[in-house]
Amino acid sequence: MAMGTEAATIRGSKPASAAGSKRGRLWKKLWSDRYMYLLALPGMAFILLFEYGPMYGIVLAFQDYNPFAGIFHSDWVGFAHFERLFKHPDFWMVLRNTLVISLLNLLLFFPTPIVLALLLNEVRAGLFQKAVQTIIYLPHFVSWVVICSLTITLLNSEGIVTQIVHALGFTKVQLLLDTRFFWGMITLQSIWKEAGWGTIIFLAALAGINPELYEAARVDGANRWHQMKAITVPALMNTVVVLLLLRIGHIMSLSFDQLFIMGNPMVSSVSEVFDTYVFKAGVLQGNFSFAAAVGLFKSLVGLVLILGSNYIAKKTSDNYLF
Repeated sequence: MAMGTEAATIRGSKPASAAGSKRGRLWKKLWSDRYMYLLALPGMAFILLFEYGPMYGIVLAFQDYNPFAGIFHSDWVGFAHFERLFKHPDFWMVLRNTLVISLLNLLLFFPTPIVLALLLNEVRAGLFQKAVQTIIYLPHFVSWVVICSLTITLLNSEGIVTQIVHALGFTKVQLLLDTRFFWGMITLQSIWKEAGWGTIIFLAALAGINPELYEAARVDGANRWHQMKAITVPALMNTVVVLLLLRIGHIMSLSFDQLFIMGNPMVSSVSEVFDTYVFKAGVLQGNFSFAAAVGLFKSLVGLVLILGSNYIAKKTSDNYLF
């Protein structure tokens, strides 16, 4: 009996010692990379405070929130706000506008930084390359208020662009009031403002390509076009897929500043998206619970999209998020 008890004790101590050894290796790893984690600490603190911290506010979506009663004493209404959202006559219009603008950005805006990065990577004159990079980066630092104001000034009925188009013999069109041009105008604005800034990640990925690959390709007689197809583009695919998946996850979120300023009553049927709808129907009217319900709906759709697209990427290629 004593031997059996001793053997059982030894067997029971093995998992504990293994767990202790694993914890020891973990702490040793953390300590060896302490400076890396110290550099990441501000970003981690920002995410915890401003991304995860406010998540308790999700409960507002299931309450009839009263600012005087507070979150803990407001009445619970279950899914009433979601039912109101889905039955609202403007829901399908807002959903259509959000998806169309997001898909236009996905099809036209997303590839633009990739093309710009490939073109800049082929420029051999260093001074010219840096000058072009600086010029295309600059619009990123201009606020949407300034960009939208310039657009309105140039495209209004007395704007210079409208005057030039009319002087060329075309019919004078109110570009800012015509629903046919709104989606294209918004997409072009986004490309002009952010495409240059988006090249940074792709240029960093291109900088990590081993130069010996290009040397070997040149020895084999490959020209610049063949080198781009066989070396540069495949090296970018992992970065492209990751950023594409992240973009798909944010397909329900658009630039509120841009769409709120560019929108007007004449084009509201094509300019109203979830971001502006939440502000107008929720915040301005004091319906904070309804605004929280719309925000939660957007987040859930984004989660489903990113999980689904990542699953497809995992099954069809070697490039995926997780």
